[in-house]
Amino acid sequence: MTLAKQLFNRRMLWMLLGCLLVFGGIFGFKLFGKYMMNQFMDNMPLPSATVTTARVAQQRWQTTLSAVGSVRAINGVNVTTQAQGEVKAIYFESGQQVEKGTLLAELSANPETAQIEVLEAERRLAERDYQRISVLYKKGVATLRELDQAKAAQDQVLANLSVQRATIRERSITAPFSGQLGIRQIDLGQNVAPGDAVVSLQQLQPIYVDFSLAEQDFSRVKLGQKISLAAAAVPEETFRGRISAIDPAIDPRNRTFLLQATLENAERKLRPGMFTEVSVEVEKFRTVLVVPRTAISYAPYGNAVFVIRKPDTQEADSSAKGDAQNPEWIAVKRFVKTGEERGDMIEITQGLEAGEQVATSGLLKLRNEGGVIINNDNPPPEQLSPQPDNR
Repeated sequence: MTLAKQLFNRRMLWMLLGCLLVFGGIFGFKLFGKYMMNQFMDNMPLPSATVTTARVAQQRWQTTLSAVGSVRAINGVNVTTQAQGEVKAIYFESGQQVEKGTLLAELSANPETAQIEVLEAERRLAERDYQRISVLYKKGVATLRELDQAKAAQDQVLANLSVQRATIRERSITAPFSGQLGIRQIDLGQNVAPGDAVVSLQQLQPIYVDFSLAEQDFSRVKLGQKISLAAAAVPEETFRGRISAIDPAIDPRNRTFLLQATLENAERKLRPGMFTEVSVEVEKFRTVLVVPRTAISYAPYGNAVFVIRKPDTQEADSSAKGDAQNPEWIAVKRFVKTGEERGDMIEITQGLEAGEQVATSGLLKLRNEGGVIINNDNPPPEQLSPQPDNR
């Protein structure tokens, strides 16, 4: 091998070693930087989440039975025609309040009226014939048979006259009871048949609500028992009434029984067909632990709350402000069992004690034993009978 070739190989070796050192240094520097970044992120304390809180409270709740119901009018019908003919006159407006017997509409009755005149003439003739035969019978000129025939003819005309007057009355459509009318279903000049709807009529004061309870609750209800009712269509008000009827039979298909309550409805806010939530008040009161419903974190494997407390290592001076590394408060996740819901509140049957503090907002930001900052300037509502603006 010549000297020149040896020098060339030596230079190539040194160049290769230099490249390896350069690229190795760059690669090693990047690995070291990534390692240091991971170490920094692993050791960096996460910022504290801001939450609102509430105390676990003890309340006395009256035991209630909950159900869904449907509002029904005391009396409610579609006023229909009993005769066939042309609508001659309409005397009502849609939505009008009417009294029993109010004339709503009339059908044309010209042929029937003419027939009344014919029958009136026959009645007068039959009366004169009967009076004349009576005089002749007293004088012994007419027989008893002739007198009976004259009397029968008179009675038949009177009966025909009564039938014709009833037929004319059927052409006058009246309100069968007092109530509120619905939307008019007929027009002037319209030809109607027997059974055609004229207008809906509903008696709204007082009013019924029909609902069902489970078979096992049959012995817990009785006539006169108080109920409260909430309707989605009237969210600003709770209605109260009493049970007025209990069906004596249990439905074998679903093991429920039907009840009916009567409620005052002077302002007519409740309307037939409305969907309602019914609560039947039973006599027993019980003491329950409650928290706002917003404090519950629902999950398929169990519901939980975040209890807000001081860290175990927190110094006794609670007035000192914590930082991200040493938070003043921490959130501890705890599984609970829930019970009845009322308004914005929910019953806790297991997992909490009275006086404990739980988070009521910002739950998605919380982690077990993570730091929190309490800010109760705008807490969620905590009402048993919430109004629309705080639902």
